[in-house]
Order: sequence, then structure tokens, then C-alpha cells
Amino acid sequence: MINKKGIEIYDDRLKPLLIPNAALKKLTDGAVHGEGPVYLPEDDSVIWSDAHGNRLLRWSPTEGNKVIRQPSHYQSGNYLDLQGRLVSCSQGQRAIIRQESDGEWKVLVDRYQGKRLNSPNDLVVKSDGTIWFSDPTFGITHENQGYGGEQEQAGDFVYRFDPETGEIDAVIKEMAKPNGLAFSPDESLLYVSDTSAAEHPQQHHYIRVYEVRENRYAENGRVFAVIEPGEPDGFRLDVHGNIFTSSADSVQVYAPDGTHLGKILVPEVCTNLTFGGREGNRLFITAKTSLYAIALNTSGLSIN
Repeated sequence: MINKKGIEIYDDRLKPLLIPNAALKKLTDGAVHGEGPVYLPEDDSVIWSDAHGNRLLRWSPTEGNKVIRQPSHYQSGNYLDLQGRLVSCSQGQRAIIRQESDGEWKVLVDRYQGKRLNSPNDLVVKSDGTIWFSDPTFGITHENQGYGGEQEQAGDFVYRFDPETGEIDAVIKEMAKPNGLAFSPDESLLYVSDTSAAEHPQQHHYIRVYEVRENRYAENGRVFAVIEPGEPDGFRLDVHGNIFTSSADSVQVYAPDGTHLGKILVPEVCTNLTFGGREGNRLFITAKTSLYAIALNTSGLSIN
């Protein structure tokens, strides 16, 4: 069933998550490839990356859209740490970076076992302050996503990094092109997307789920959901554990048991998303060129 607001409902469990009269709204456009939205509660704004345009953008309801960093060294995923500082994936610098209180950007980590990372793509901050991030090769193999270079790592891994101790560990090594990632509400599960089909159509376009052990290991991975059309570039969970993921035609919604509940149709290829708004129930969506939003009857796990 498709309702009047462009939402496809496959399972009745989607209906309580929706606001009957809410509709998708375009907030701004002009990006080459929108990515990595993060919500800032202090002024109701959204920072998002123009990942292929080498810019960092900020949209607010009072000032509209502004360029806040150019060049951004091909920043992609963004998140807030426990102190409210912006931490980001720099595909150009091949590093995880953080904006300090004086506005300067600091490299937190750019190596594993003495070798340069590939090009960190997306990240999430766990409740203990550790940063978990994906490290595919897009920034060294695509000229519009980084500065190129040689791959030094043995593969495309997912890492756990502790900014307090500087410790970094590769926690997932078997994925082809790990990309978006997020924890379940109790942080007992880690979801990670594989978007290798974007480069090689015969490969993967799915989300895997792993058990998190001792707050530092990801084990017993399995396929949670195959996403089509397109790939599950980025995703977030709500407080009930439902997954809202990007795809080629929509934000697709999955229940914790893997049931496909439905779609929020988006008129461009959807790339990533985050929850925000004063009540945490506004879904901000980056697409190919634009930033969209829709109000929901559910809240995100966190507002970044």
C-alpha cells in the first residue's frame, strides 16, 4: 500500500511509527553528493558532507545552507562524541578527525599497525566513548572521493578506536566494502552495511549484524537484510530497534527481526540519514544533491 504522502507500507508495524499528515520536505540542495548528516541540538541545525564536492555544509532553519569548510579533505561520515565535539571520517586525510573547541581539526588516528588507513567512510560513537568506523578504499580508488594513494592495509576493515588510550583494533575483517554502521539500543549488536555492489554489481548490497562481546569484539556475523534497489550506504536505529536505511529509491524501514516494514520514498538516491529535532523524532535524509526531512512518531536512539 502507498499512502498519499509517498510511503509504502508492507507491514502494519510501520503505521505506529508514522505521523498521518507528515510529508517529506526538501530543506536545501546544491551538493555534488550529500552524506554524513549529524544534528546539532544547540541551534536545531544539521551538519552534512558534500563528500564528492570536498565541502562541509551546515543547514539551519534560520540561516539556510552554508559552506563551513572548504576544502573538507573529502569528509564523509560525521558524529558527535560524548562531549558534543564533531568527529568525522576524512577520506582525503585517511583519518578520523575531531573539531576542537577552538575550531581547529585534529587527527585522532590515521594508522593501524604502523600502516596508513584506507579512507575512513562512516563512524559511530559508543556510550563508552570509543569510535567504531568503517575503512573501505573509496578515497584512494575514486578521484572524487579522496586524494588517491596506495592501499597499505590487508583489507577493508571495521575498527574500534579508543581516543583516550589511542588503542585501535580491527574488529571486522571479512567484509568486502564495509560502510554504514550503528549499534542496537542496548549496544549488544553492531549493524554494518556492505556496499561492494556499487563497484562490482555481483557483490554485496546488504546489512550484516554482529554480536558485541565485552564491549570490544564483534562476532558471529550474519546477513540481516539485503537492500534493493541500490545499496544501504548509511542507516540509523530508533528507540525500538527499528532500522531506517538508505537505498536507491527511499529510506527503507526494517523491524529488529529483519522484517521489511516499508519505505519512505525519496525523489533522489538516498545516501544517509540521522534523527534530530527538538523531540528527536525528525528524520534528516541526505540524498544525491539535497537534504530532506520528515517528522515521525518515533525517536532516534540519539540525536546524532
